[in-house]
Amino acid sequence: MNVKKTEYLKDILKCVRCGGCKALCPTYDEALSEGMGARGRIQLTKALVSGEIKPSDLLNERIFSCILCGACASLCPLGVDVPAAICHARALLEKSDKKRRYIRFLSKFLTKWPDLSFKLLSISQHILLPVLKRKGLMPFRPELPDTPFRPAEQVYKVSRKRGRIAIFAGCSTNYLFPYLGEALINVLQNLGYEVVIPKGELCCGSPLRSLGLEEDAIVLAKRNYRIFSKLKVEAILSLCPSCTFTLKYDYAKTINMGLENAMDISEFFHNKVETKEAVHKSAVFHDPCHLYHGLGVSEEPRNIIRKIGVELIDSGYSGCCGFGGVFCFSNRGISENLLQKCSAKLINTDAEAIVTSCPGCMLYLSSYITDRPVIHLIELIEEAYCKKPSV
Repeated sequence: MNVKKTEYLKDILKCVRCGGCKALCPTYDEALSEGMGARGRIQLTKALVSGEIKPSDLLNERIFSCILCGACASLCPLGVDVPAAICHARALLEKSDKKRRYIRFLSKFLTKWPDLSFKLLSISQHILLPVLKRKGLMPFRPELPDTPFRPAEQVYKVSRKRGRIAIFAGCSTNYLFPYLGEALINVLQNLGYEVVIPKGELCCGSPLRSLGLEEDAIVLAKRNYRIFSKLKVEAILSLCPSCTFTLKYDYAKTINMGLENAMDISEFFHNKVETKEAVHKSAVFHDPCHLYHGLGVSEEPRNIIRKIGVELIDSGYSGCCGFGGVFCFSNRGISENLLQKCSAKLINTDAEAIVTSCPGCMLYLSSYITDRPVIHLIELIEEAYCKKPSV
């Protein structure tokens, strides 16, 4: 038994099957089946890792139906890292899992040749994407920008430097929402920070790892670590909590080297922005899973919204929107149910805007919520402190 497998099995064996992890498990709530909940999956993973059971179609469905939101790990009293164990099980099942082979091929292509993929999709977006959406192969239809966000390499200087910050753009900001990256640069410069966007950034690797392609994800992790660990910066900021969580914690597990100064923008900005007069606007905040459960950040974005002078309405709900990266492609039924449930809670607040801090959540929620804007927290911050027009 290799070292990695021994480590995962040792962690899994800490589970005493108390069932506390099921309390917030979104897929268990949808299926009400033990095998579709965190406790059931951890027992199946233990049996797979120890050799008690072999790969099968049913086992694949149970293990790959986890959205990897991290709610279970945040509740576990013994600290079992359920998502990490599930990812290891997926790596063991990757060869036998035929259902997701095309998603794996596409994900590997997109991460290996991201700029080429962007050009191809841009050329065909008004022909190919609508067809895929009509045939039910796309859960949403993204509008691709004219150009990506990230330049080859860039340093944005300021006259009176307060500090130096690096940006990890991530795939969604870079190729879907470049204006969010521009807003982040604008806010940082207004606060006096020099901004560094290093050359050679790759996908954080989270989508590949979630598909069982752990070795491919490790290649990306090592490359990103080499680039960002050499930078002399106060923090590495990302607009995507999943990227931040991956850089800080997943890298520590997969390559034994995490980027400890990676942080979410709300952690960085919450004590740096000043209180503003009320702007007579109401909003409700949606908690991205990896921000809430993974990074343990909840009050900071809400404090920022209040400081901006926006009336913050509490939805009383912190459930998953159903996006989950590749999850919304491979588990459409559960994903769409979660989207509808989450959207209903947000809409019922009558808030003028839905605010979140994850581009993926933004993209998915806006595919269902069309009667009001779904925006990123950085847009609110830019509007309030950089005198930008309202979104």
